[in-house]
Amino acid sequence: MTDIQKGIDRKILKRSIIISSMVLLLLGIDQATKFMVKMNMMLHDSIHLTDWFYIYFTENRGMAFGMEIMEKLFLTSFRIIAVGVIIWFLYRCLKKNVKMGFLVCVTLILAGAMGNIIDCVFYGKWFSESTNMSVATFLPEEGGYAPFFYGKVVDMLYFPLIETDWPEWVPFVGGQHFVFFSAIFNFADACISVGIFLLIICYGKYAGEVFEMVKLSPKTIEEQPRENEP
Repeated sequence: MTDIQKGIDRKILKRSIIISSMVLLLLGIDQATKFMVKMNMMLHDSIHLTDWFYIYFTENRGMAFGMEIMEKLFLTSFRIIAVGVIIWFLYRCLKKNVKMGFLVCVTLILAGAMGNIIDCVFYGKWFSESTNMSVATFLPEEGGYAPFFYGKVVDMLYFPLIETDWPEWVPFVGGQHFVFFSAIFNFADACISVGIFLLIICYGKYAGEVFEMVKLSPKTIEEQPRENEP
Protein backbone atom coordinates (compact mmCIF):
# COMPACT_ATOMS: atom_id res chain seq x y z
CA MET A 1 0.00 0.00 0.00
CA THR A 2 1.46 3.38 -1.03
CA ASP A 3 1.84 6.35 1.30
CA ILE A 4 -0.80 8.18 -0.75
CA GLN A 5 -3.28 5.31 -0.30
CA LYS A 6 -2.55 5.18 3.43
CA GLY A 7 -3.25 8.90 3.65
CA ILE A 8 -6.53 8.45 1.79
CA ASP A 9 -7.59 5.61 4.09
CA ARG A 10 -6.79 7.69 7.18
CA LYS A 11 -8.86 10.56 5.79
CA ILE A 12 -11.82 8.26 5.15
CA LEU A 13 -11.54 6.79 8.66
CA LYS A 14 -11.36 10.23 10.27
CA ARG A 15 -14.39 11.45 8.37
CA SER A 16 -16.32 8.27 9.17
CA ILE A 17 -15.66 8.75 12.88
CA ILE A 18 -16.81 12.39 12.72
CA ILE A 19 -19.99 11.49 10.84
CA SER A 20 -20.82 8.56 13.16
CA SER A 21 -20.20 10.70 16.26
CA MET A 22 -22.46 13.43 14.89
CA VAL A 23 -25.28 10.98 14.24
CA LEU A 24 -25.02 9.50 17.74
CA LEU A 25 -24.88 12.95 19.39
CA LEU A 26 -27.85 14.34 17.46
CA LEU A 27 -29.88 11.16 18.03
CA GLY A 28 -29.07 11.31 21.72
CA ILE A 29 -30.27 14.92 22.01
CA ASP A 30 -33.43 14.18 20.05
CA GLN A 31 -34.40 11.11 22.03
CA ALA A 32 -33.47 12.67 25.39
CA THR A 33 -35.77 15.65 24.77
CA LYS A 34 -38.61 13.38 23.63
CA PHE A 35 -38.24 11.05 26.63
CA MET A 36 -38.24 14.01 29.03
CA VAL A 37 -41.42 15.44 27.52
CA LYS A 38 -43.18 12.10 27.12
CA MET A 39 -42.53 11.00 30.72
CA ASN A 40 -43.13 14.33 32.46
CA MET A 41 -45.90 16.13 30.57
CA MET A 42 -49.51 15.34 29.76
CA LEU A 43 -50.68 15.70 26.20
CA HIS A 44 -51.08 19.40 25.26
CA ASP A 45 -49.31 20.58 28.40
CA SER A 46 -47.42 23.80 27.81
CA ILE A 47 -44.41 25.41 29.50
CA HIS A 48 -44.06 29.14 28.90
CA LEU A 49 -40.38 30.03 28.55
CA THR A 50 -40.72 33.35 26.71
CA ASP A 51 -43.51 35.05 24.79
CA TRP A 52 -42.06 33.58 21.60
CA PHE A 53 -40.93 30.12 22.84
CA TYR A 54 -42.99 27.39 24.49
CA ILE A 55 -42.49 23.73 25.25
CA TYR A 56 -45.85 22.42 24.03
CA PHE A 57 -46.35 18.65 24.06
CA THR A 58 -48.20 17.22 21.12
CA GLU A 59 -47.97 14.09 18.97
CA ASN A 60 -48.54 13.43 15.29
CA ARG A 61 -48.75 10.40 13.03
CA GLY A 62 -47.31 12.01 9.96
CA MET A 63 -44.48 14.02 8.50
CA ALA A 64 -42.41 16.85 9.97
CA PHE A 65 -43.99 19.86 11.71
CA GLY A 66 -47.19 17.98 12.54
CA MET A 67 -48.35 17.36 8.97
CA GLU A 68 -50.37 14.17 8.63
CA ILE A 69 -50.29 12.66 5.16
CA MET A 70 -50.23 9.10 3.79
CA GLU A 71 -51.06 5.85 5.59
CA LYS A 72 -48.94 5.29 8.70
CA LEU A 73 -47.30 1.97 7.79
CA PHE A 74 -46.46 3.21 4.29
CA LEU A 75 -45.02 6.43 5.70
CA THR A 76 -42.82 4.62 8.23
CA SER A 77 -41.62 2.16 5.59
CA PHE A 78 -40.84 5.04 3.24
CA ARG A 79 -38.79 6.73 5.97
CA ILE A 80 -36.76 3.59 6.57
CA ILE A 81 -36.05 3.21 2.85
CA ALA A 82 -35.09 6.90 2.64
CA VAL A 83 -32.65 6.50 5.55
CA GLY A 84 -31.11 3.49 3.81
CA VAL A 85 -30.59 5.55 0.66
CA ILE A 86 -29.02 8.42 2.66
CA ILE A 87 -26.65 6.01 4.42
CA TRP A 88 -25.61 4.55 1.06
CA PHE A 89 -25.14 8.06 -0.33
CA LEU A 90 -22.99 9.09 2.65
CA TYR A 91 -20.88 5.96 2.27
CA ARG A 92 -20.28 6.76 -1.38
CA CYS A 93 -19.46 10.37 -0.52
CA LEU A 94 -16.90 9.22 2.05
CA LYS A 95 -15.17 7.28 -0.74
CA LYS A 96 -14.97 10.42 -2.85
CA ASN A 97 -13.29 13.76 -2.28
CA VAL A 98 -16.50 15.44 -1.10
CA LYS A 99 -16.35 18.59 1.00
CA MET A 100 -16.76 17.96 4.72
CA GLY A 101 -19.37 20.72 5.01
CA PHE A 102 -21.55 18.90 2.49
CA LEU A 103 -21.20 15.68 4.49
CA VAL A 104 -22.23 17.49 7.67
CA CYS A 105 -25.41 18.78 5.99
CA VAL A 106 -26.36 15.28 4.83
CA THR A 107 -25.56 13.92 8.29
CA LEU A 108 -28.00 16.40 9.86
CA ILE A 109 -30.74 15.13 7.54
CA LEU A 110 -29.85 11.51 8.29
CA ALA A 111 -29.86 11.96 12.08
CA GLY A 112 -33.18 13.81 11.95
CA ALA A 113 -34.82 11.13 9.82
CA MET A 114 -33.51 8.38 12.11
CA GLY A 115 -34.78 10.21 15.20
CA ASN A 116 -38.35 10.33 13.92
CA ILE A 117 -38.15 6.72 12.71
CA ILE A 118 -37.39 5.60 16.27
CA ASP A 119 -40.63 7.27 17.40
CA CYS A 120 -42.67 5.65 14.64
CA VAL A 121 -41.24 2.15 15.02
CA PHE A 122 -40.79 1.81 18.79
CA TYR A 123 -42.74 4.39 20.80
CA GLY A 124 -46.04 2.56 20.38
CA LYS A 125 -44.49 -0.42 22.17
CA TRP A 126 -42.28 1.47 24.61
CA PHE A 127 -44.87 3.85 26.06
CA SER A 128 -48.44 3.93 27.31
CA GLU A 129 -50.81 6.45 25.76
CA SER A 130 -50.26 10.11 26.56
CA THR A 131 -53.58 11.85 27.34
CA ASN A 132 -54.83 15.16 28.66
CA MET A 133 -55.27 13.48 32.03
CA SER A 134 -52.22 11.25 32.40
CA VAL A 135 -48.48 11.11 31.76
CA ALA A 136 -47.14 8.18 29.73
CA THR A 137 -45.13 5.41 31.40
CA PHE A 138 -42.13 3.64 29.92
CA LEU A 139 -42.55 -0.11 29.22
CA PRO A 140 -45.99 -0.42 30.87
CA GLU A 141 -47.00 -3.87 32.14
CA GLU A 142 -50.16 -3.85 30.03
CA GLY A 143 -48.17 -3.10 26.89
CA GLY A 144 -47.80 -0.03 24.74
CA TYR A 145 -50.46 2.02 23.01
CA ALA A 146 -49.77 0.76 19.45
CA PRO A 147 -48.02 -2.02 17.48
CA PHE A 148 -44.53 -1.64 16.05
CA PHE A 149 -44.39 0.87 13.15
CA TYR A 150 -47.51 2.68 14.41
CA GLY A 151 -46.01 4.93 17.07
CA LYS A 152 -46.63 8.68 17.16
CA VAL A 153 -43.89 11.27 16.71
CA VAL A 154 -43.35 13.47 19.77
CA ASP A 155 -43.27 17.23 19.08
CA MET A 156 -42.64 19.98 21.60
CA LEU A 157 -40.89 23.07 20.18
CA TYR A 158 -43.29 25.96 19.56
CA PHE A 159 -42.14 29.40 18.41
CA PRO A 160 -45.10 31.81 17.99
CA LEU A 161 -42.84 34.65 16.86
CA ILE A 162 -45.72 36.88 15.78
CA GLU A 163 -49.24 36.61 17.21
CA THR A 164 -51.87 39.12 16.18
CA ASP A 165 -55.22 39.58 14.42
CA TRP A 166 -55.65 40.39 10.74
CA PRO A 167 -57.19 43.84 10.10
CA GLU A 168 -60.89 43.68 9.30
CA TRP A 169 -60.34 45.11 5.82
CA VAL A 170 -58.09 42.24 4.66
CA PRO A 171 -60.09 40.01 2.24
CA PHE A 172 -60.95 36.44 3.34
CA VAL A 173 -58.92 36.53 6.59
CA GLY A 174 -59.98 39.89 8.07
CA GLY A 175 -60.49 39.67 11.84
CA GLN A 176 -58.99 36.19 12.11
CA HIS A 177 -56.21 35.36 14.54
CA PHE A 178 -52.77 34.96 12.98
CA VAL A 179 -49.71 33.19 14.40
CA PHE A 180 -46.29 33.05 12.82
CA PHE A 181 -44.66 30.50 13.29
CA SER A 182 -47.49 28.13 14.34
CA ALA A 183 -45.90 24.75 13.57
CA ILE A 184 -44.86 22.55 16.51
CA PHE A 185 -41.82 20.42 15.83
CA ASN A 186 -38.97 18.50 17.49
CA PHE A 187 -35.17 18.46 17.44
CA ALA A 188 -35.12 15.87 14.64
CA ASP A 189 -37.29 18.10 12.43
CA ALA A 190 -34.91 20.98 13.13
CA CYS A 191 -31.92 18.87 12.07
CA ILE A 192 -33.60 17.96 8.79
CA SER A 193 -34.63 21.56 8.08
CA VAL A 194 -31.20 23.02 8.89
CA GLY A 195 -29.48 20.34 6.82
CA ILE A 196 -31.67 21.00 3.78
CA PHE A 197 -31.40 24.78 4.18
CA LEU A 198 -27.60 24.71 4.34
CA LEU A 199 -27.40 22.32 1.39
CA ILE A 200 -29.46 24.70 -0.73
CA ILE A 201 -27.77 27.90 0.41
CA CYS A 202 -24.16 26.74 0.67
CA TYR A 203 -23.93 23.75 -1.65
CA GLY A 204 -26.72 24.18 -4.20
CA LYS A 205 -24.41 24.20 -7.22
CA TYR A 206 -21.91 21.80 -5.70
CA ALA A 207 -24.62 19.16 -5.08
CA GLY A 208 -24.87 18.38 -8.80
CA GLU A 209 -21.15 17.75 -8.93
CA VAL A 210 -21.41 15.43 -5.91
CA PHE A 211 -24.17 13.36 -7.52
CA GLU A 212 -21.99 12.91 -10.60
CA MET A 213 -19.06 11.85 -8.41
CA VAL A 214 -21.19 9.34 -6.50
CA LYS A 215 -22.36 7.69 -9.73
CA LEU A 216 -18.78 7.00 -10.82
CA SER A 217 -17.15 3.66 -10.04
CA PRO A 218 -13.72 4.36 -8.50
CA LYS A 219 -13.42 2.72 -5.08
CA THR A 220 -11.72 5.54 -3.19
CA ILE A 221 -11.50 9.28 -3.21
CA GLU A 222 -9.41 10.95 -5.84
CA GLU A 223 -5.83 11.60 -4.84
CA GLN A 224 -6.02 15.30 -5.74
CA PRO A 225 -7.24 17.29 -2.68
CA ARG A 226 -10.20 19.56 -3.27
CA GLU A 227 -9.62 23.24 -2.83
CA ASN A 228 -11.58 25.54 -0.53
CA GLU A 229 -12.78 22.79 1.78
CA PRO A 230 -15.13 22.53 3.51
